[in-house]
Amino acid sequence: MNKIAKFLPFLTWISELKNPSILKADVVAGLTVALVLVPQSMAYAQLAGLPPQYGLYASFLPVMIAALMGSSRQLGTGPVAVVSLLTAAAIPTILPAGAGIETYIIYASMLAFLVGIFQFLLGALKLGLVINFLSHPVVVGFTNAAAIIIGTAQLAKIFGVETPEAQHAYEQIWGVLVNAAEHTHTMTLAMAIAAFGIMIVAKKYAPKLPGVLLAVATTTLASWWLDFGVAVADGGLGGTIIGSIPDGLPSFNIPVFDFLVMKKMLITAVTIGLIGFMEAISIAKAMAAQTKQRLSVDQELIGQGLANIASSFFQGYAVSGSFSRSAVNISAGAVTGFSSVVTAVIVGITLLWLTPLLFHLPQATLAAVIIMAVINLIKFAPIIHAWKVERHDGVVAVLTFVLQSVNSLFHWQHQKN
Repeated sequence: MNKIAKFLPFLTWISELKNPSILKADVVAGLTVALVLVPQSMAYAQLAGLPPQYGLYASFLPVMIAALMGSSRQLGTGPVAVVSLLTAAAIPTILPAGAGIETYIIYASMLAFLVGIFQFLLGALKLGLVINFLSHPVVVGFTNAAAIIIGTAQLAKIFGVETPEAQHAYEQIWGVLVNAAEHTHTMTLAMAIAAFGIMIVAKKYAPKLPGVLLAVATTTLASWWLDFGVAVADGGLGGTIIGSIPDGLPSFNIPVFDFLVMKKMLITAVTIGLIGFMEAISIAKAMAAQTKQRLSVDQELIGQGLANIASSFFQGYAVSGSFSRSAVNISAGAVTGFSSVVTAVIVGITLLWLTPLLFHLPQATLAAVIIMAVINLIKFAPIIHAWKVERHDGVVAVLTFVLQSVNSLFHWQHQKN
């Protein structure tokens, strides 16, 4: 049994579900995480440059597979801010000129496949220790720069203005600010401010409440009641909403194996595979210390790798373990990986029957969710600390930040969904 459990980790906890109290705790925790994951995954998909439903696709089978095949019982896998941000920063640099969103979606699936294969091979070959060699200053510098650039790309949705066509990102950002100064859509800005307010207040005064869900539910109800998404000519406010989301579970699609494109993606896939897993294993180790469970870095790499491979075959994009949702999972009482199975099932139910409830969700709300997420990724304190303690580490972090900022501003263009 122990030998089989090494390859099928869920066998170590599945028998515990016979205990009604454990089963109940996992069901409640799974439902709680799902209430956060559904709106969050849609926002992160847009952060990655994809239509919102692709976040839900990446929150179905990948969540379940990571829980069944990983060694952590409480790690919540799915779309996360840093991986979505890295996806959005990388894919546009290799897209063919004039490529549309269809090509972008294909590339996102290819990237998820490469990330999954890389992680799986690291785990299968017992090379998990390689994570320790990833340069922290480089990660900090890159993440800060990318977070700022991607965050500014949401300004058009916050102010309810058009993003002008431009060759470079800095031209687009300036164009948005000019448009905002002259043509801000007042009710769109009000929706965004309401969403920001709810999330900030919930985080500060009621951290156990799902601030993202509260913001989404409140602004969606307000949007429906005020006819926010109805054109002004038809008696509405003329705001921009999510609209119709295709219902149904993601279909099985074999990723396009264009080896020339994959060659260009290889470095990005390795970067996402390492940085994404660093986030996953950090929270997994913290929870393992709390629950006294055994954690295998190599098995977790296998679980995360299989989750990404599954995502690539079922219309998703690259995923990883989430700090915030894992914290929600364990604080809600999750005992085994079954809680994540419950989360995945609820996402599936949402895709099958509940997407009409999201029709009136303002785009400004999702933009607010994205900005709140990337703000949490902007951390200059580690760069300052490195500069004072290890000057060469500080130089590396600053150089990475500057080079990534310049590269993004002059080469990156915002994807219109």
